[in-house]
Amino acid sequence: MYTDNAYWHNSRRDFKDKKHPLFVGSAGVYRLLTRPRLPTHRPKGRLDYQLLYIASGKAHFYFQGKEEIVPAGNMVLYRPKEEQRYYYYGIDHTEVYWVHFTGNNVKNILRKYGIPDHAHTIHTGTSFDYKKIYLQMIQELKLTKPHYEEVLVRYLELLFILISRLQEKKTRAKNVFLLDEMEQAVTYFHANYNHSISIDEYARSRGMSISWFIRNFKDYTGSTPTQYLLSLRISNAQSLLESTSYNVTEIAEIVGYNNPLYFSRLFKKQCGVSPTEFRRQLEGDDRVH
Repeated sequence: MYTDNAYWHNSRRDFKDKKHPLFVGSAGVYRLLTRPRLPTHRPKGRLDYQLLYIASGKAHFYFQGKEEIVPAGNMVLYRPKEEQRYYYYGIDHTEVYWVHFTGNNVKNILRKYGIPDHAHTIHTGTSFDYKKIYLQMIQELKLTKPHYEEVLVRYLELLFILISRLQEKKTRAKNVFLLDEMEQAVTYFHANYNHSISIDEYARSRGMSISWFIRNFKDYTGSTPTQYLLSLRISNAQSLLESTSYNVTEIAEIVGYNNPLYFSRLFKKQCGVSPTEFRRQLEGDDRVH
């Protein structure tokens, strides 16, 4: 299991902040590849809010005693004093990012960005932008540079804005058939991203024109189908580079690329460094910490 987290003043104790409209208390990430199970159960919940982003795999949540399996491409919101019960399983290769936040105006801030009062699961699609924001919050909590608390709030608000933009697009798309088709496409891509997928063939198999499918998929997720698949593959490649000893050729095959050189070029274009350099940087960070 890979984990990286950070806490305000290095304290794991939850708290309720009454001085600020919004305040970030902690953030982190879990990736399960070898550990069989990671359970969390807080019967009385916490004093703060928690927003979890399922970046890969899936997670098992219980709301009012009923299980809900939440796949990648969704966020889950817990409110203060709400029972928290959820499980991650290694077989699912789950990758989850989380942030705890509090404040005296959180409820109104969430409403401002279109997040309903009682919503638990929020479909957001998968995006490098979400991961970057969570990682930046972890970094700010660790480094505690001047004004870092304000910076943390700005990052969290940016996350809310991205969620709000997607929800507004979905609200405008009132066609139930369209929403169902886009959700099925997202589910299919997550289940089969490591196989060869023809966007044209998928659209035809669902009785859609390719142009109609691409346009509406982008409206629904913020990315074209090709960009969405690329994001899934590179995201999972990053997790494998961080958490396994597989070489680059093996990782390329696992995420759906038969040509490791082509995979490396795509990875560098998306991440700014080659897969080998990416792993070397991680090893350097581990030595520092």
